[in-house]
Amino acid sequence: MYVCPICSEKLKLSNKTYRCRSGHCFDLSRKGYVNLLLTKGRNPAKSGDDADMVRSRTEFLDKDYYAPLADRLCQVTAERMKDIKEPVIIDSGCGEGYYTTRLAGIEGSRVYGIDISKHAVAHCMTRVHLAGITNCEFAVASGFQLPFRKECADAVVSVFAPVSNDEYARVLKNSGVLIVVSPSARHLYELKAAVYDEPYENKPNVYGLNKFNLDEEITLEYPAHIPSREDIRSLFMMTPYAYKTSEEGMARLAALTDITVTCGFVIQVYTKKTF
Repeated sequence: MYVCPICSEKLKLSNKTYRCRSGHCFDLSRKGYVNLLLTKGRNPAKSGDDADMVRSRTEFLDKDYYAPLADRLCQVTAERMKDIKEPVIIDSGCGEGYYTTRLAGIEGSRVYGIDISKHAVAHCMTRVHLAGITNCEFAVASGFQLPFRKECADAVVSVFAPVSNDEYARVLKNSGVLIVVSPSARHLYELKAAVYDEPYENKPNVYGLNKFNLDEEITLEYPAHIPSREDIRSLFMMTPYAYKTSEEGMARLAALTDITVTCGFVIQVYTKKTF
């Protein structure tokens, strides 16, 4: 499945090292993932979520506040994969693996998660080891340079992650589907109302997916009660709001002891255009 990020030749695994015919080598980490993220223009230690952000995401997601989304995502994906004997699913921007490991429950599936954060990918490996999941592999890589061969995947899933029109079209089979999850207009509106003087609704994401047709769009919304300061902070720290909130806003956040928020998601299913 993997190709060399330097020369695009097929990678073969031997003695815990991936090698291509040109001699480029990529060792498996101690936890079992491979780093295929090119370092040009990047600081690998600072790419993507840091360890604290991964911890916040894990602490919040593992309490299943977003379980209805995970269930619906898996349901939608499984329905699209039902006639495929061994579907190959790529989770692009997989984060700490909450959704990836759920997708691994789809019958016969082989699931590949990639993320630019080595901290997130390392946690993914911890998840699969603890759960005894054997049909998941993970790599540190960018969604804008997917380390997979052409037309290898039956589905690409992107949950709250950057979307790459050209790369997704390249790795998907002609019969493949792209499933994109984004926040709905009212997602976490109550949290923003508690922190900001002028809360706002989320604007729809515009992806420019000119190599795909939108086949289905599902809006999922439900209330969730967050009963502790710790969970409220974990939720806030896994959102973009954490980067742009004033000290006054952070003080308001710290004062919250519980809150009920709208969890709102848009699930879009795209089919690949054939030319």
